[in-house]
Amino acid sequence: MEPPRIASQDEWLAARKALLVKEKEHMRAGDRLSAERRALPWVRIEKDYVFDGPEGKLSLADLFDGRSQLIVHHLMFHPDWEAACDGCSFQADHIDGPGQHLEHHDVKIVAVSRAPLAKLEAYKRRMGWRFDWVSSFGSDFNYDFHVSFTQDQIAAGRVDYNFGTITVDPRYHSEELPGVSVFYKDQEGQVFHTYSTYARGLDAILGGDHYLDLTPKGRCEADYPNWPRRHDEYEVEQEARGSAA
Repeated sequence: MEPPRIASQDEWLAARKALLVKEKEHMRAGDRLSAERRALPWVRIEKDYVFDGPEGKLSLADLFDGRSQLIVHHLMFHPDWEAACDGCSFQADHIDGPGQHLEHHDVKIVAVSRAPLAKLEAYKRRMGWRFDWVSSFGSDFNYDFHVSFTQDQIAAGRVDYNFGTITVDPRYHSEELPGVSVFYKDQEGQVFHTYSTYARGLDAILGGDHYLDLTPKGRCEADYPNWPRRHDEYEVEQEARGSAA
């Protein structure tokens, strides 16, 4: 962290007003970008995907739960793992808050992972989450939306992630990667894929990071290499530090 420049109230106010001009430019640019996002063409979903939910088998259309818009969080949870990815768990902590409001705005948020349903439900209880979470185990869903990759692809050192903009970067050589996909269901029940985002594109929905952006130290990632953690692991980490002191 750079040492702060100490200023008078008038100097601070002048600097803040100058920054406000740039903030407004940034917000207006974001509004234009959002409009372009909504104007993307749609792709009709032709494949019959089947998911495992607490009440049984579900189609992609079933996940809408009476709404016309569906946001799918592709949460990284490999079938062999006992817990979801810690970064994706941080992302999942951001679902329940807005989710309860978005359901009254014709939007349903559902998490989808490849791990079997029993593992998802056990981890959901551990984390205290309320959002719907279904398993795509045995389905092509994760592969078709480029968040799961075969061992052969990993061994070849090449994945097709973030629309081919990330292929050989070793940081992304994993069988599971994060993403968000958006779908629309029309009155005839047809489902369309309207949008997906991956990698740094997920930052827009991580409110915790944006709170940090307001602080003097910012995200300060170099000082917190193990952050974020699963929210029930911070206490364990604190206890471990205390016992080592």
